[in-house]
Amino acid sequence: MVRITCELFRRIVSGGVAAMELGPSELVMAAAVARRYYLAGESKVEIAAALGISRFKVARILESARENGLVRIEIGQQGPIDPDLSAQLQQQFSLHHCVVVVAQDEHSARHLVGAAAAELLAEIVTRDDVLGLPWARAVSEMIAALPALPPIPVIQLSGSLVIPGETSPVDLVRRAARLSGGESHVFYAPLLLDDAESALALRRQPSVAEAMEQIPRVTLAVVGIGGWVPRTSTIWNATSEEDREIISALGVIGEVAGVFYNAAGQPVATPLDERLLTITAEQMRGIPEVIGVAYGAAKAETIRASVLGGLVDSLVVDSEVARRMLQG
Repeated sequence: MVRITCELFRRIVSGGVAAMELGPSELVMAAAVARRYYLAGESKVEIAAALGISRFKVARILESARENGLVRIEIGQQGPIDPDLSAQLQQQFSLHHCVVVVAQDEHSARHLVGAAAAELLAEIVTRDDVLGLPWARAVSEMIAALPALPPIPVIQLSGSLVIPGETSPVDLVRRAARLSGGESHVFYAPLLLDDAESALALRRQPSVAEAMEQIPRVTLAVVGIGGWVPRTSTIWNATSEEDREIISALGVIGEVAGVFYNAAGQPVATPLDERLLTITAEQMRGIPEVIGVAYGAAKAETIRASVLGGLVDSLVVDSEVARRMLQG
């Protein structure tokens, strides 16, 4: 929402401070031009014809009005979305799409980020898309807030982790498919296995192999972004202390759907890779549109790296994350 305020200023000297040096006739003309252009939506040519001046003079008046404070443009906040901060973050990181929400705390941030992601997805998804979903708390919130989808296929991108009180990727994919009326491709398997042999055996099972073979079809994915520190990654919580230390020593700072990466956003091979049932880094980078949905200031560096490395193309985050990313 853009709110435009036009005010007339006379030459006023108060306390030794002068405002604008415009005569009454000039002020009236400038205000008339500004109101027609900004509020009525008339073109410069239309204004020139109506007021009997040249379009070049109209342009000069508008420029002067902005410079001297006769016209003030304010970008207002609509609901929880901060359009100005969203636009800044989108421009600085060359994002396809960016939505920043203002939240009071992490609990409300999860809900608001999920709801905003649902709105963004509903806005940009087309009937030609194939939607890919892993499990993440923010993605779960998005699906819960999603009103509808066009009839598109929905594909599971990662296996499941048992988290008390949370849904699974199978649940998310099936719920999205019910909203769309499209087909769903799911597989019943853990995200992380105890050893590489068990993971390989599961990958070879027909139901799992068939579902995972669908992943290259995905044109639009929505993913969570996890940091490689306590309480910011569900995979972290499922690994041993030894695994965590080894992966940290490799320079890993975050993961997206089980794809580990460093501070530059470059994928890092880890000992867990052969034990994971999930999308690969190459497959993720091949998806035309990947929306990262995340919240919590502690994840700012991790989120920034995922964008720099090309793992994520668009973001839905809270304002604390956005400010930290902009500060560098």
